[in-house]
Amino acid sequence: MRHRDLIIGLAAGELAAWPLAVRAQPPKVPIVGVLFGGSAALLKATFPPPFLAGLGELGYRDGQNVTIQHRTAEGRYERLPALVSELMAGKTDVIVALASPASLAAKAATSTIPVVFSIAADPIALGLVASLNRPGGGNITGTTFLSIELTAKQLELLHELCPNAEVVGFLISPAAPDAADQTTRAQAAARSLRLALQVVNARAEDDFEAAFVSLAEQHAGALLVGGDEFLISQSARIAGLAARHKLPTLAGLRVFPARGGLASYGASLAEALHQAGLYVGRILNGNKPADLPVVQATKFELVINLNTAKALGLTVPQLLLATADEVIE
Repeated sequence: MRHRDLIIGLAAGELAAWPLAVRAQPPKVPIVGVLFGGSAALLKATFPPPFLAGLGELGYRDGQNVTIQHRTAEGRYERLPALVSELMAGKTDVIVALASPASLAAKAATSTIPVVFSIAADPIALGLVASLNRPGGGNITGTTFLSIELTAKQLELLHELCPNAEVVGFLISPAAPDAADQTTRAQAAARSLRLALQVVNARAEDDFEAAFVSLAEQHAGALLVGGDEFLISQSARIAGLAARHKLPTLAGLRVFPARGGLASYGASLAEALHQAGLYVGRILNGNKPADLPVVQATKFELVINLNTAKALGLTVPQLLLATADEVIE
């Protein structure tokens, strides 16, 4: 065989083998980045099971055919822009933004990477989407459990649990994007129930002691905790201070009575996170966020910690016990 024919034959063989080598390369494993303004401990305690269940329904398993990365700001919301930049630098395919601060940071950071939010606030009022049914032509959609809309109901339930309380505290984080809206709704609800509302702020961990001292000075007989991931992350601390000050406390998520608070009333966080997992799976399968309507909560839960009620000397009305979705004993 002539030298020229040998070279041509070798080249042809390499070209024939090249598509097989390309096909043999494993496909890229998609990366899902989770962004949260609260603590890593709270994220670990509440996020994985329902989210992974939803993601699994679309055939995705963490560590097998999808990689999930987490970034938490530990209550320091100013860190969120840098954290979302880290996720973007890591070639994240979808960003899951939990709560309002993380969702706003993700929306501000990218208009191309799909974002799935899960928030308690109104996503239209926050400017995240144009409408619930048609999020718009952008890259963002998600779930909302509208806990702010439940403020009046929460205060009403707290009043039923503590009928002798004439002054009710309202604990809010001023760093929350919707802090003013939450406060306005709480004040309106208090007026309708003829209660005096004492608003106290907690922006950092060191603020809680002073907040409870202020409530004691104002003779508050009960406490409503606002919806914010920083406050949720501090639920054990809040429950401990409430027990020390003998202050019945109600919040929007089950994590509060689970950690010693009196009660909670709000949308099912597990349902919202499960839906977020479903949406991430659909996006990884090719759906566009703009074609996925924002899902509103449909399941609401009343949880009462009967042990805490007994420790506070409270008698929980039988009607509330009968209608509670869970009684912790």
